[in-house]
Amino acid sequence: MLVRCMRRISLLCLSLSLLISAPWAQVLPANEIKDPELRALQERNMDDLKKLGADILAFPTDYPFYLSRKLDLDQAKQKWADQRSIQFDRYKGKIVLQITGNYFAAYSAEKMNSDQRARETFLRIAEPILKAAVAHFQNNASVQAYALEISHHVLGKVGGVAVERPENLVIVLPQAAAIRLATANDDSARQSALRQAESFINAKPASIWLSGEAPQLAEQSPPEDPSSAVQSAPSVADQNTDKFPIAAHAPTLKPVKPSEPPAPPRDTSPESLAKIQSSYQKVIDQVAADLDSQAHFVTYQKPAMIAFRKGAYLEFSLTTTLAANVSGSRYKMAALAFDEHVAHLIRPLMSYLKGDLEFDGIAFSSTIHLQSKSPSTQGNEAVEFFFSTAALRCYEAYDCTGQELIDRGSALINGERVRLDLQVAEAGAQ
Repeated sequence: MLVRCMRRISLLCLSLSLLISAPWAQVLPANEIKDPELRALQERNMDDLKKLGADILAFPTDYPFYLSRKLDLDQAKQKWADQRSIQFDRYKGKIVLQITGNYFAAYSAEKMNSDQRARETFLRIAEPILKAAVAHFQNNASVQAYALEISHHVLGKVGGVAVERPENLVIVLPQAAAIRLATANDDSARQSALRQAESFINAKPASIWLSGEAPQLAEQSPPEDPSSAVQSAPSVADQNTDKFPIAAHAPTLKPVKPSEPPAPPRDTSPESLAKIQSSYQKVIDQVAADLDSQAHFVTYQKPAMIAFRKGAYLEFSLTTTLAANVSGSRYKMAALAFDEHVAHLIRPLMSYLKGDLEFDGIAFSSTIHLQSKSPSTQGNEAVEFFFSTAALRCYEAYDCTGQELIDRGSALINGERVRLDLQVAEAGAQ
């Protein structure tokens, strides 16, 4: 009798092990997702999600890696824990493919700083997952970004006693940047793609450098206090185990060499602005002549250098005409003005402005009219867009979407700054 019971238990354990390791066991069932849009998306893409799960299971890793609904699990518990972690979620209003897992590598806090640990986990785990995800979802218009949550372990000492703590790495990479990363032929191209990522270590903004920069940053930083880290390091999973944890509260950190001094404040005095405009006047006149048929520049308001938020911006005044049957909120009008007019001017305009510029960005000030209606019978909306040169270069190179450009800039409607979500606004919602 005892032998038969032991056999049954062994068979049950084997069956559970096979179930946990099956590709479909890595994907969250659609009926567990509350958001109707995400639930439908999960169900519609279930076959591709399962294939992705199978690819991830097949990865060779230096240390055990498990997909998991929760981070920071003990390895013994992880083997029997829920591993259905592949799902669609939302991050800053965008739909992301979210993948969560525990990597049971333990890095020495004395030998590797947090940037180096993040780089190692990225190279060993995150990058292969991103490449596999891109292979399955790069042509899926619903996927706007990939969000990875991966926990690894750090070895340190507290009072001379060896201790081990979890450390959680989060990476959010837009679809276009993920495709660039997956298809890059050299480290320079990979690093360029990674600069578009938002990365966090234990919920604090971080940056991932493939070589060189992270060790230099570490040498100029004070050594880590292992006891402080063990006692205070927050778990990303503890913040929220079911939803992507950091969401809109997380800022974006752009890697900057610490040896570079901060740029001096821009002189935005009238004299300085006039001097900058004078040096670019020939180019400005050429733009006005060549792009007028497309831009519909306001004839009585010539392009001018203006001050905005302590920066110097070259402002172009436009007239945007929308279809007569367009109706909806002012946010919808502003979104259509960007998508149907302003966005089409950026790449032609930036082709005239190469290299480093003596000003901070471009401003588009547009008055919106409805076609076939006289100004006296309609309320005109005035919308202004301020974009930095860096953001415009990103959009020009197809590395940023229109929404990302909006997010990195400033939008004003009738003089009041607004947060503009293009998809929501164009759907008529506020």
